Amino acid sequence: MRLRLDLAYDGTDFSGWARQPGLRTVQGCLEDGLGRILRTPVELTVAGRTDAGVHARGQVAHVDVESLSGVLGNRESEEASVDERLAALLRRLAGVLDPDVRVQRVSVAPEGFDARFSALYRRYVYRVSDEPGGVDPLRRRDVLWHNRPLSVEALNAGAALLLGEHDFAAFCKKREGATTIRELQRLSWVRDPGSGVLEATVMADAFCHSMVRALVGCLLAVGEGRMPAEWAGQVLARAVRDPGVKVAAAHGLCLEEVGYPADARELAERARMTRRVRTLAGD
Repeated sequence: MRLRLDLAYDGTDFSGWARQPGLRTVQGCLEDGLGRILRTPVELTVAGRTDAGVHARGQVAHVDVESLSGVLGNRESEEASVDERLAALLRRLAGVLDPDVRVQRVSVAPEGFDARFSALYRRYVYRVSDEPGGVDPLRRRDVLWHNRPLSVEALNAGAALLLGEHDFAAFCKKREGATTIRELQRLSWVRDPGSGVLEATVMADAFCHSMVRALVGCLLAVGEGRMPAEWAGQVLARAVRDPGVKVAAAHGLCLEEVGYPADARELAERARMTRRVRTLAGD
């Protein structure tokens, strides 16, 4: 049985998603909690591996289990339905997990579902405050303070030059054997009228390592007027890391949503397509 887990976490005190020896990670905490309840080791597959300090409100993972027997504890009954066992699993997870990570929903995944490869898009939001007095203390864990005024118009002018399918090598940490070609579907900035916080919505079919934070770092230089909007496009075209691009701090970034095909019959085909090696048109 494949289970889908929808979850959220405050990334402040985690060393990222992926399990690492001797470090507290989101994957490690969740696998330990599930293993205790199910009384067997488990391994999670996640939609997007977040870095240390990055938050998530709409993360998705899946796990394969032999059965849900034992989830009801002393109330265990062969007549219990799958829905009853899933509800019990959710409640028990709330009891064993630390408060900075929450599983919001557990469901039986449809056939062909893969949390990573079936995804159509990942939507992140990066939050920045340019208030002269600094960030609201109650938002210090999820909002970056930028100590120079930022122009929404300039930010969006630079962002427009980065949209589409490109080689984003200039904004990624290169990994051996991995492509840096991605389709950036959305990159837009708005200022919240109440708080004054600037929010960058960044959406793509997938992201490479540090890509969102590097894009934000590039655009902050444009938004404060230190660089022209055209510079963002020039950095992209050169396809090499630019020393002028400072990767933005992790704590301003949150994974808000992972989108999947509405028709369950398309899940397996989407996973097959995602696994292909990407090339740009004409290569």
